[in-house]
Amino acid sequence: MAMGTAVKILQIVGYQNSGKTTLAEKVIRSLTTEGCKVGSIKHHGHGGEPEKVQQKDSSRHKNAGAIASAVEGGGTLHLHATNNKWKLDDIISLYTLLDLDIVIIEGYKAAQYPKVVLLKSEKDFRLLESSNHIIGVISWIPLPSHIQNTYQTFHITEESAYLPWLMNIVREKYV
Repeated sequence: MAMGTAVKILQIVGYQNSGKTTLAEKVIRSLTTEGCKVGSIKHHGHGGEPEKVQQKDSSRHKNAGAIASAVEGGGTLHLHATNNKWKLDDIISLYTLLDLDIVIIEGYKAAQYPKVVLLKSEKDFRLLESSNHIIGVISWIPLPSHIQNTYQTFHITEESAYLPWLMNIVREKYV
């Protein structure tokens, strides 16, 4: 991708402890192994500045091969925004200056990008109703047929199925 052009984006969303960082790490590692230049953005959705645990998660992205990795929260994005919180589109604009093939976004549930949704319990089903651009669902629990019939679905233990499927989707549509 030429500097300053639109960047390809894939989101990974879910509630706390649903496996977002682990999945992002696997996708980043797979893409970088294939020679892609990957950036990552993690949203600190718990209010305030990111704590060390979120910085540790962005380090996991970096260690998986991301060229750029950020955590945003409470106006902090490795720099402090004095007037405002960093908006996702602002961060993505910064990332277009880097020579990236794709950006993996962890979080930002309401953003309008293609996304994989992680579900850990039945109460998480509401995320399917409030999200858009869902390309797949990875769940910790059995899913009702109406969800299975609406989305491409996988159980969290089916990594040997969902990771190749996801990589094919990313290669075909986003990279």
